[in-house]
Amino acid sequence: MRSSKRETRKNDPDKTKEDILAAATEEFAALGLAGGRVDAIAERTKTSKRMIYYYFGSKNGLYLAVLEKAYSQARTYETDLNLAALEPIEALRKLINHTFDHDEASPDFVRLVMNENIHRAAHLKQSKVIADFSVPALTALDDIIRRGRETGVFKHEIEAVDLHMLISSLCFFRVTNRHTFGTIFQCDLSDPETYRRHRQMASDTILAYVTSDCSTAQKTDP
Repeated sequence: MRSSKRETRKNDPDKTKEDILAAATEEFAALGLAGGRVDAIAERTKTSKRMIYYYFGSKNGLYLAVLEKAYSQARTYETDLNLAALEPIEALRKLINHTFDHDEASPDFVRLVMNENIHRAAHLKQSKVIADFSVPALTALDDIIRRGRETGVFKHEIEAVDLHMLISSLCFFRVTNRHTFGTIFQCDLSDPETYRRHRQMASDTILAYVTSDCSTAQKTDP
């Protein structure tokens, strides 16, 4: 049996790397880069530290590969939505709902982002590809904003990167602060009805903002 497993790993290095990345994602999401142990990852994947370092170079290399895979998956899901085929309001609502659902279903991704913020994106900055992953997302938002403005349904001017931040903030908070918020205010954010209400609230809030007409707002000197 052991010989068969070793032969399978030898003949399918891509599967081995995927298994290592999956285990490393859980390890680093739970314990961070400093707390995560390569020994534990090797044990869970029935491999060895030597094999992990052969594929990824070092613990930092493995951590960076985990980040790149996590961001790549998040962006890939967005590009599969076919937003260009939808009317602007429908497209934006679909993107918001998708982001809300993705963050809820991907707590490891959220924890990885939180950990990397603690490190001030020190490892993220080393990646040569992660920044490129966000280009399609901003391009899609640019297209939605442009079409919304052209048809007159979007009245509030907003940059794609700012709209992306607004969507992320309303979707991300529930996951990052679930336990503290739930404890302080004695509410269960995993309750299906609460989830549905917050999901609707996020999309309604953002759509209300982009469709509001602020052109008549008066600016006064202090």
